Amino acid sequence: MFRSGGNAALIDRFGHGTHVAGIVAGEQLADGTKAQAQKMRAVTRSVKGYEEGDSPAVETREVVLNSIRGMAPRCRLVSLKVLDDEGNGEVSNLIAAIAHIQEKNGHGRLNLIHGVNISLGYDFDPEWFACGQSPLCVEINRLVRSGVVVVVAAGNTGYGALAAQQRTTNAGMQVTINDPGNAELAITVGSTHREMPHVYGVSYFSSKGPTGDGRMKPDIVAPGEKILSAATGKLLMDRAEGKQCEYVEDSGTSMAAPHVSGVIAAFLSVRREFIGEPERVKQIFLGAATDLKRERSFQGAGLIDLMRAIQSV
Repeated sequence: MFRSGGNAALIDRFGHGTHVAGIVAGEQLADGTKAQAQKMRAVTRSVKGYEEGDSPAVETREVVLNSIRGMAPRCRLVSLKVLDDEGNGEVSNLIAAIAHIQEKNGHGRLNLIHGVNISLGYDFDPEWFACGQSPLCVEINRLVRSGVVVVVAAGNTGYGALAAQQRTTNAGMQVTINDPGNAELAITVGSTHREMPHVYGVSYFSSKGPTGDGRMKPDIVAPGEKILSAATGKLLMDRAEGKQCEYVEDSGTSMAAPHVSGVIAAFLSVRREFIGEPERVKQIFLGAATDLKRERSFQGAGLIDLMRAIQSV
């Protein structure tokens, strides 16, 4: 399923990869000379009303955008398609993509690709592999040691049902980091509120640590709730509900991870001496993160902070 030739990797019928790529490096300006109806349009969702005991009514509405930018709009992206049109794929596809990157980088000698964003995950199987030692985690650690920053989504399995003695109750759940977020050298990213992280803290769905073998994860958090980005394919159809638009909101640690990837790309454009030093880059950003005053196993080092990272070196 791994495809790097032709334009196959640029066709996204599922929509997830396009949304993630837009967060990393998207940029678009509306043409002020055009009619308002021809400007960039986005679809957002909000709670319309709520009565106790009922699910909230959700309102979908169109908004007009004058501009929209990702975290590092001047960086260049390499698209490696590892999922099918339904968003499914094999672990071997990811391993093949990593091998392709290693080849392009001359196994650490050329360093043409500086960073990798992996906004997907799955439950690791402790019956067959120790936590953080699955074949994919091993390959990610090898890729980092070759000089590439690897950013991985922590997963969206941090909220579930607990069987209390009185009744079943919903609660945040620890030890829920997904593979390949268990990889030791990856920067594993949890999600927080996009506008008020100090108030709302870590997203309810964001997978929490520690890892299954007791290591502290996630490493850091970034905005991952109702993130507006480019839309196509199935994601566009599901979120737009028939409305004409180019941008939609989506939530998940898949949206938090590209914020971190884009921030690191911006950092490396200013501090180029750290290209090829991914473990040092990770150390810098974890040291510069803003503490949200939450449990370490929920927030990691805290909220990513680009300016503090730049100033720290």
